[in-house]
Amino acid sequence: MNQKIKKSKKILVTHNGSFHTDDIFAAATLSILLTKKGEQYEIIRTRDPESIKIGDYVFDVGGVYDEASNRFDHHQIGGAGKGPEGIEYSSFGLVWKKFGTEVCENEKAAQIIEKKLVAPVDAHDNGMDLVKNIYDVSLYAIQYFFFSMVPTWREENLSKDEMFLQSVDIAKVVLAREIAQAKDNIIAQEAIIEIYKNTTDKKILIFDKDYPSAEVLHSFPETLFVVYPRSTDNTWGVKAVRGDTTSFKNRKNLPASWGGLKDEELQKVTGVSDAVFCHRVLFMCVAKTKEGAIKLAQIAVESKE
Repeated sequence: MNQKIKKSKKILVTHNGSFHTDDIFAAATLSILLTKKGEQYEIIRTRDPESIKIGDYVFDVGGVYDEASNRFDHHQIGGAGKGPEGIEYSSFGLVWKKFGTEVCENEKAAQIIEKKLVAPVDAHDNGMDLVKNIYDVSLYAIQYFFFSMVPTWREENLSKDEMFLQSVDIAKVVLAREIAQAKDNIIAQEAIIEIYKNTTDKKILIFDKDYPSAEVLHSFPETLFVVYPRSTDNTWGVKAVRGDTTSFKNRKNLPASWGGLKDEELQKVTGVSDAVFCHRVLFMCVAKTKEGAIKLAQIAVESKE
């Protein structure tokens, strides 16, 4: 490797050959970090010991975990420890542990992404199952997408190194969007908590925005329905609060007689003159006005159906 390159660019080193979701996201995290710092970088895929020695950041290769010297491998005997959820770290988890907060510029956002994205990637890379299939069908996890980026046995014209770099670019977009979502969700949660505190009858919360709310509402056991503005069509929605964040079961369904009805049919059954639609699974309904949506929510709370 040309020493002049090392002086002008930060060198990121990972293994060559096949690639996996953890080294892709580790590279993406470091790429975002260095871009924020205004530093140029180059990603080298190799197992050559001499090239590994002069890397500024080495991940998923090298047999060493040393955060101080930016060595982030987890394949050595004994691994490299476990994350907050008790899951063994992969290279992504190790890199995120050190740089996640700096990349997000927000500690809480980094923690959200650690649990949502980083820990599942760590688990999969270490052969740990997080879910049990109920049907003979598997969830399409993000790992499967990146498996698809590895050239098949017939694609001799595709370079693994080039496909790895393409994968890193995609992972950077995923991370950037997850960071934006996490930060805005934090702001939404703060707003929802204030609405909850200022609401007398906490069975129904009335939002001023269509806030993402599933997780924070789980901590409000009294709340059954949320009324919110729908920016897509300038109507107002009513959505049922789920019993927990891991299932589709509601604390209380909308009345069964509303299911699948719309416009005049729904207006006749509910007595709400601007009712528009009720989903057949009874988790959401719509009215043209805020007042109409509140009335639908009030009827649903009192319903014995």
